[in-house]
Amino acid sequence: MQKRILGKSGLEVSSLGLGCMGMSFSYGPPKDKQEMIGLLRTAVERGITFFDTAEVYGPFTNEELVGDALSSFRDQVVIATKFGFDTSVDPRAMKGNGPLLNSRPEHVKEVAEASLKRLKMDVIDLFYQHRVDPDVPIEEVAGAVKDLIQEGKVKHFGLSEAGVQTIRRAHAIQPVATVQNEYSLWFRRPEEGLLQTLEELGIGLVAYSPLGKGFLTGKIDESTTFDSNDFRTNLPRFTTEARKANQALVNLLDTISIEKNASPAQIALAWLLAQKPWIVPIPGTTKLERLDENIGAVAIELTADDLGKIDNAAAHITVLGERYPEKLEQMTGR
Repeated sequence: MQKRILGKSGLEVSSLGLGCMGMSFSYGPPKDKQEMIGLLRTAVERGITFFDTAEVYGPFTNEELVGDALSSFRDQVVIATKFGFDTSVDPRAMKGNGPLLNSRPEHVKEVAEASLKRLKMDVIDLFYQHRVDPDVPIEEVAGAVKDLIQEGKVKHFGLSEAGVQTIRRAHAIQPVATVQNEYSLWFRRPEEGLLQTLEELGIGLVAYSPLGKGFLTGKIDESTTFDSNDFRTNLPRFTTEARKANQALVNLLDTISIEKNASPAQIALAWLLAQKPWIVPIPGTTKLERLDENIGAVAIELTADDLGKIDNAAAHITVLGERYPEKLEQMTGR
């Protein structure tokens, strides 16, 4: 497995990370814990060193899973977790503009202590603000994480789905190591100013949903049915109409994958890896065969001609449907 450094932070991770959310949250019922522990440990054996979780996943159960699975590999792995939601109530409850947020400095520090215990760690490698809280100045949030870093409880500060000006303001108080944002061939908004800002400031990008929440694997079509607990049932981009229209993007990946003797998912990941050397995708999976397939993307080299061909073809494809319902979309880009 190749390694990458996230911006100027010095934080070195495997070129491909593993998003752990789906093991216990959002994509249908929670998976068997022992099976997921086995998968996480196999990922380490395969060379993956970067794992992504959050207190809100479950809530709490995903951090506990990651802690149980990886505590014995502590010197080999980088674990990222997140704060920013009010978990005193069900974080999935929709109220006002979406789930309740809480990034007050005292709460941030409480979350850090609780996450350390659940993860069975002495220090959090990367601590993200999950969503920007409009009620708390980002300078106060960055200051709270700075305190945690000085206390030796956190190593690096990150932001998730933050706007460019928020990133700049936070970075001025405490250097931001990485921003986590959705980025893939079917969501390219980061190219409209975010990537340029990150490059200027020397901040890495961790790309979540690099496979379009599974759609870019080619395993989902208009006839696919989802479990009632699967949050994709609430996403505009996953309506039957949208899936039918968006199949054109999968067809493009399929064409390239045949030429490269790869899978559509591998081409989608290879495309992301080719964009910038400081971008690290974190596809999630609960299946060993998918883990191995994703890892195989690291070895695929897309030439400038390949990338041009993909971009030219993608430019003629209009992706149908917003990625989130309006209330959740309002929580991004702040």
